[in-house]
Order: sequence, then structure tokens, then C-alpha cells
Amino acid sequence: MDSGIECTLSKFANDTKLCGAVDTLEGRDAIQRDLDRLERLGEEWIESSPKEKDLGVMVDEKLNMSQQCALAAQKANPVLGCIKRSMASRSRKVILPLYSALVRPHLEYCIQLWGPQYKTDMELLERVQRRAMKLIRGLEHLSCEDRLRELGLFSLEKRRLWGDLIAVFQHLKGPTGKLERDCLQGHGVIGQGIMALS
Repeated sequence: MDSGIECTLSKFANDTKLCGAVDTLEGRDAIQRDLDRLERLGEEWIESSPKEKDLGVMVDEKLNMSQQCALAAQKANPVLGCIKRSMASRSRKVILPLYSALVRPHLEYCIQLWGPQYKTDMELLERVQRRAMKLIRGLEHLSCEDRLRELGLFSLEKRRLWGDLIAVFQHLKGPTGKLERDCLQGHGVIGQGIMALS
């Protein structure tokens, strides 16, 4: 890649920087030639992709998160199946900690970035949690909402809202770590009422 490049080329991971001093027209032309050459090389080496996976989060070119929702459910379901097959006990003392430690993290990893946008995506994730709650013995007669309430849990949608509210609060606190009353008034938080998650 360096062959034919006249300027200094710095490479790190997926970043490439071209540096050079320009004090003459020839220097400007040299940098432009190197930029053109790098662009041609990049077009040869890099294919355009309609989706990108970064830090485990799948994002498509339109920032649609449906593929990420499907991927999260696809990762969580086999773990839930393994819990179902390998645990003889169906008590809440066994199933609930396993769900919280092994399944739910797949459904909530980086959720502030890729939160589901469509009802079908939300339903796909909630279905995993409903399957897990059905594993617990003694709650079969209850509806899904009543099971969650009995176990002291929230729906995944309410957990996302809770996480978003915490993120907003931390943003409003700022670097000082103090939440000033005038800061809240400036953002329209005071006087809007209190939101309950339950």
C-alpha cells in the first residue's frame, strides 16, 4: 500500500492518515496524487456493505435496528433453551438468577444505542422474557404482566425507558455531579409531572 506514496502515511487499525508539508504547488500536487492513489486502492480493497457490525451491534445503512433485535433474540434463545434442558429445578430461586445473568444481558447489551424501533422488534425481545418466565414453577396460572409483577421484574420496554431516564439524568448532572434546579427548569423537566414505571 505504501508503494508510490510520496507523503507520510500513518496506519492504525482501520484508519489511514496522509500527512505532508505544503509550501509549494508541487507539494500540493504530490498530496493530491497520493490522495487519489489511496482512494483508488480503497475502492479496490473495500467493498461497500449494507450493514456493519461494531462492538457486537449490527447497524444497517438506514440505521434500522431490526437485524440487531433479531440477532439479540437469536443469541438469547439458545441460552434459555440450555437452562430449560439442564436445570431440574424450576423454582424462582434457580431460574430467575440464571435468566438475569445469562439471558437478559443478550437482550440489553448496548440497548441505548440500538433500542427497538418497531413493535414487531419489541415483541421479539419480549417473547424471550415471556418464555423464561414460563419456566418458573407455580406461576403458570398468571398472565405475563402478573408473573413479572410477582417476580419483581419489569418488561424489557420499561427497563429500556428506565435506562434512558438514567442516561438523561446523568447528562443533566454534567461533569460537576450536581443536578441544579435551574438546569432542570431549562430542560423543561420541572412542571412536567412524575413518570411512574409500574
